[in-house]
Order: sequence, then structure tokens, then C-alpha cells
Amino acid sequence: MMRAAQALVLVVLAGALAVSARAAQCGDQANGALCPGCLCCSFWGFCGSTPDFCAESHCQSQCDGCSGSSSEGGSISSILTQDLFDTLLKNRNGAGCKAQGFYTYDALITAADAFPGFGTTGSLDTQKRELAAFLGQTELVASDPIVSFKAAIWFWMTPQGNKPSCHDVITNQWTPSPADVAAGRLPGYGVITNIINGGIKCGKGYKDEVANRTFFYTSYCDILGISPGDNLDCYNQRNFDNVSLPAGASTENRADA
Repeated sequence: MMRAAQALVLVVLAGALAVSARAAQCGDQANGALCPGCLCCSFWGFCGSTPDFCAESHCQSQCDGCSGSSSEGGSISSILTQDLFDTLLKNRNGAGCKAQGFYTYDALITAADAFPGFGTTGSLDTQKRELAAFLGQTELVASDPIVSFKAAIWFWMTPQGNKPSCHDVITNQWTPSPADVAAGRLPGYGVITNIINGGIKCGKGYKDEVANRTFFYTSYCDILGISPGDNLDCYNQRNFDNVSLPAGASTENRADA
């Protein structure tokens, strides 16, 4: 009996050591990394889809996986079809469009596949909201459509200086600091406009350019059948570069001075 108990202890210990030997994949143990493909992050920092990972008593983040989302989940093509792309960007090939015939569905899908997490993070509504926000904000300039989309998605996914990434804002992974709250920068589409063009479009009251961006975003959300969320404009937000300086401080050495 004693030998059986000792053997059981050794088996359990070996299993524990095997788990601990694996590098953590997500959560606090992996510097806040997220699980791909609608998986849950367990308290131990590993990704999976069973109750051992997703149950409330075992999960630290992404606990609902991608509830209600497409089973394909790994590509935006499972949400954004060719027909839907044509509906959302119906004027891209119009006679008045300078980039007529340049931006194609295949170019966007190819570019998006190079950035795991873009348009595939969170619930189905969150994924759709990110696509609506991205398509409503991009100002793309390039000679190659795939390179153009890749450059835009890279900017979208990457924090810039003291700014969060647009991806983190629209997928509810950004928490505003006290300074952000004081500046009126609360989670929502308005902060995305601030990230991209806050210096000339935000904190100046009503502006047609901001209203137009918001109109396109909310229109895309309507087509996708989702709520656009709150805090849609940046009329009363201070832009991220508008940092209050101590009395007597000089701006001579600031890069943006």
C-alpha cells in the first residue's frame, strides 16, 4: 500500500514538473500575452478550451473564448466576405476615387493573415467592431495594396509612444490611466481618432472630419449588426501629445516642438 501511495505521489509530481517546464503562454506569467484562436487563459498561464482552462475557478483572462463567434476564428475572412467588403467599401472603385481599383479584398485578407489577433480577438461582436473601426479610419498610401494594408495594420496593432494601440482600444484591452481620464480619453472609437490624428482633429470641439469618421464607423457597425459602443468622438479630448509641462519648462528640445 505504501509503495502504491509513493508511486502515485511520483506520478503527480512528474506531471507537475512537466507542466512547470513548459513556458507560460498567456496572462500574468507571459507579460499579459493573449491566447490565439478563441482559447481561454488559465490561472497557470496556459491556453486551452476545456473547463480546466475556461471555468471561472480556473481562468484568469479570455474566459468566454470567442462565445458565439465563427468556428473558423483564425482569419477575418470568416467574418468579412467578399460581398460584405464590397458593401462596406462600395465607393473604392468609383470614378472619383484616386485609388480606383487599388484596394482589393484579397490584398486585405493576405495582409491581415500576417497579424494574428487582428479582427480575431474576443467575441464575435468585438471582432466585427474592430473591422468596422479599422475600415472607417485607414488612410492608406502605397504602391502595393498588400504592403499598404500591412503598413496600416502594423500601425493599428502597435502602441506608439504614450499611445495605446488601436487594436487594444477597440478590443477592450486598454485601461485609461488617471491622466487619460482627466484628458477625457475614455475607451471608445473617439480614442482611435485621437491616436491616429489627435493633434489636428481632437480637443477642438465639433469638426466635420471627426463627424465623418464617426459616421462611417457607425454605418459599418449597422451593416454588421453590432453596437458601436460609447465615446465615439474626440471633440473634447486632449490629444496624446498635449502634455502639460511644469511651470517655466521649455519645449525647445521636444521632437514635436
